Amino acid sequence: MMYVVMQTTVGLAFWSATLVMVTLSAQQPPPQQPQPAGVAPSVSRIVPPPSGHRFPNGVTYVYKAEWKLWDAGIATLRLDRDPSGMQRVTVTANSMGFVGKFFRVSDRFESLFDPRTFCSASVSKRTEEGRRRRNIEIRFDYQRKKSLFEDTNLRSGEKKNLESDIPACVSDVVSSLFYAGTLRLEPGETHVFPVNDGAATVELTARVEEREQVETDAGTFKAVRVQPQAAIGMLKGKGKLWIWYSDDAERIPVQIRGKAFWGTLTLRLIRIERPPAASSEIRR
Repeated sequence: MMYVVMQTTVGLAFWSATLVMVTLSAQQPPPQQPQPAGVAPSVSRIVPPPSGHRFPNGVTYVYKAEWKLWDAGIATLRLDRDPSGMQRVTVTANSMGFVGKFFRVSDRFESLFDPRTFCSASVSKRTEEGRRRRNIEIRFDYQRKKSLFEDTNLRSGEKKNLESDIPACVSDVVSSLFYAGTLRLEPGETHVFPVNDGAATVELTARVEEREQVETDAGTFKAVRVQPQAAIGMLKGKGKLWIWYSDDAERIPVQIRGKAFWGTLTLRLIRIERPPAASSEIRR
């Protein structure tokens, strides 16, 4: 069960996500799942960032993972401008305390996406979890409309490869945390967009629920609660997930909570590390 708990911590992102909670396994891609018969596909799409949107480049968000009465780990989320012109999201997750004594986790995920369109370009995942050592590379080839997945077992050298169909633009489980924050988050609204983690693309539905006040070690925030859901794949039958974004222009993910059969895991923002000088980029 410790493995499940820390694997979920890695899911921050991403719905991160990371790195990242009750979402996708970082060990191998989920099996291809066809759309259920008789069900019309939902309208889903990735929309570009709004005009004048500022990416919080150089800012690191630090979270503490709490499971039952224990501090389970520390996760970080950071956005930077990559030399290639892409935006780079970096997520790390490390076990700590009681949980860390029984199951060591040291994971790092990176995602590149186009700041003009929010289309994902690639994802890399290096995971060290217990005795497992893996490196996963996912590249999105939009000319061929394929995701290219390679999973390398760093202990045995064994490799697994997979090609899957993707739409004209797709998000991933790391950068989608930032993408959702750029959308109109008014209670009662719903947004649907495609997410791919190397296998079948799924339509993720982000339901905007309520405005709430959230208290964290980093401060007290007026926030809006969002629940991501999927009809097949990622979140289907694996529990529930909520993300609280600050209800302001920054849209900081201040808290993430996942519920599954093994209990509830909460990631709370404990501090924000900002660069000495403002370095946020305006999309041009």
